[in-house]
Amino acid sequence: MNKITLLIFALLFLSLSSCSKNEKLSDAYGNFEAVETIVSAEATGKLIDFNVEEGQTLEQDAVVGKVDIDQLSYKKIQLEAQKNSIKTRFNNIFSQIAVLQEQKKVNQVEKERIEKLIKSDAATTKQLDDVNGILNVLNKQINSIETQNSTTIQDIKTIDAQIQQIQDQIEKSSVINPVKGTVLMKLAEPSEIVSYGKPLYKIADLTVMELRVYVSETQLPEIKIGQKVRVLIDADKNNFKELEGTISWISSKAEFTPKIIQTKEERVNLVYAVKVRVNNNEGNLKIGMPGEIMFK
Repeated sequence: MNKITLLIFALLFLSLSSCSKNEKLSDAYGNFEAVETIVSAEATGKLIDFNVEEGQTLEQDAVVGKVDIDQLSYKKIQLEAQKNSIKTRFNNIFSQIAVLQEQKKVNQVEKERIEKLIKSDAATTKQLDDVNGILNVLNKQINSIETQNSTTIQDIKTIDAQIQQIQDQIEKSSVINPVKGTVLMKLAEPSEIVSYGKPLYKIADLTVMELRVYVSETQLPEIKIGQKVRVLIDADKNNFKELEGTISWISSKAEFTPKIIQTKEERVNLVYAVKVRVNNNEGNLKIGMPGEIMFK
């Protein structure tokens, strides 16, 4: 047997040994992922003060931008002036209602006091009937005034609703970051005209990653939620780096083996998805990075 033949056999043996070793080492394979949140505009207008860059870490509830609200502010001022004009013309109506409401409040307190006294036999039911009668009269008077001026009152209520709607839009013009994390993708630039629902940027918390792997039915009895597992990632061409992970989710439904995933039994038809949470304190784990696990 010549040297070339010996070399071929040696390489083949090492290759088979390496495959065999890796097969014993890992019980499941998959890729890392994170919960990605797309932050969208909640107002329409020019995007100003948009301080977001890819790779930047943002705190939860941080204000990172604003949509120009000048037109909304002008509209709110206009509606408030319109409301004040109506109230000035019909000021007497609201004064009457305010007086009756105050009388009603006083008699309501008196009613509650008499009810307590009746329980201790310190008051009569006639006193309670008298107070109830006064309250009924006051309610009828208030209803009568509101009915006679229903159009005016309804106009003011409509304006109030419009003011509240505009105020809500003004508050939503601020771009508030919903979760603490790292900006993965910037989807808008300052001075752009944005509309409601336009994506502005994508963010994810990368401090804790999830490795989604697939296991066969025969492996299911070996695992449970909360179980610690060994997570292996590539350190260099020939070595693995080991991390600790925790099984956080196990699918209740089987699915066909994904093409890009291999399980311990390569020809298994049905597998179950499993998520393993792994701390990414050093920042070595990236979305889409392959990983392997070994059950402890």
